[in-house]
Amino acid sequence: MDALTLFGLFAVTAMLVCYALEDRSHWFVLLFAASCALGSAYGFLQGAWPFGLVEAIWAIVALRRWHLRPR
Repeated sequence: MDALTLFGLFAVTAMLVCYALEDRSHWFVLLFAASCALGSAYGFLQGAWPFGLVEAIWAIVALRRWHLRPR
């Protein structure tokens, strides 16, 4: 497994874990947004720009959810 594949595996695993734990703390929503940004970077780096674009949008949506979520 090459470094790019490991990076992608880390990004999507972090997304899954943070999404599952979002109800526990607002910080998991922020970590989910960061994980989506990593997933976006992975998509662009591997040449799958539609995946990268959608993940970037998800990152923005998650950041907005974190901003609006009560602390």
